[in-house]
Amino acid sequence: MKHTNKKVLTTGLKYLAGALPLVMIGPSVLFSAFNNQDKSLFIPILLLGVVASGTAIFLMFKGILTIIKALFD
Repeated sequence: MKHTNKKVLTTGLKYLAGALPLVMIGPSVLFSAFNNQDKSLFIPILLLGVVASGTAIFLMFKGILTIIKALFD
């Protein structure tokens, strides 16, 4: 019977912990950008929100894959 690789599991949990604030920040920034479309900083704020949301999705994906790797390899 194999045991869980705790070092890899910890790494996966760190990825998910890093994604947690971005999951909240990304949509909030996007909402703020779309509410202020007539302002001059619309495009930079929109890009910041898209990057934050994309990074959150990437970190969640990588974290879940890392946790599965720790449990089943």
